[in-house]
Amino acid sequence: MRPNLLVLGGTTEATALCRALAEAGIAGTISFAGRVERPVRQPLPQRVGGFGGIGGLVAYLREHAITHVVDGTHPFAAQMSANAVAACAEAGVPLVALTRPPWQEQAGDDWTRVPDIAGAVAALDGPRAHVMLAVGRMHLAEFAPNPQHAYLLRLVDPPKEALPFPDATVIVDRGPFTEDDDLALMREHGTQIVVSKNAGGTGAVAKILAARRLGLPVIMIDRPALPARTEVHSVEDALAWLDHAGTDLGV
Repeated sequence: MRPNLLVLGGTTEATALCRALAEAGIAGTISFAGRVERPVRQPLPQRVGGFGGIGGLVAYLREHAITHVVDGTHPFAAQMSANAVAACAEAGVPLVALTRPPWQEQAGDDWTRVPDIAGAVAALDGPRAHVMLAVGRMHLAEFAPNPQHAYLLRLVDPPKEALPFPDATVIVDRGPFTEDDDLALMREHGTQIVVSKNAGGTGAVAKILAARRLGLPVIMIDRPALPARTEVHSVEDALAWLDHAGTDLGV
């Protein structure tokens, strides 16, 4: 059986997988949620936007004769990942998640681990500080209860609405970033606290490495719980999973 993949994208790992699929001549489509205005150009056909819940995704899988789904979404795209598990089970389509191992606290780190965004907001309820808030554009409004801080925001796209705090510096840039660059950035802005989701991987780890070198406290947001699913951690393992799933990769 020749595969026809649906890759749920949004990470550097998903882009790397699509590049490998295109080079191998394997048919597929990569899908983006549409939260980023300028997604990285992909080597496979792409679609943008939601599916309309579990039922909509089931209909898409059937209509487009999708044989396999690879969930390469961000580790915090919990709703999409849960929908993918349910939809693939209903449609009888094999699913694998291409995931990043989470970052682990190391000797010398000063982490406060919190379960979610609300936990990070509560952890910032203190005296004024210079805070690097690395949680993405969609969550900024949730930090409105803490307007006392000076925030450093690095975003892929400019904010569409007024920021919910009076003192903020916005840098529009796209990673991956280097440890030395983030070290210089934190020094320039006098960063005292870093708030980050535990995204894992290498594309966004620079700020964690820089915070470690500067001895800065990090408020680390744990990943959301997800339904049980098959996971792999590399493009090579994803291709091996496809091969073992009884497909004819033609490579």
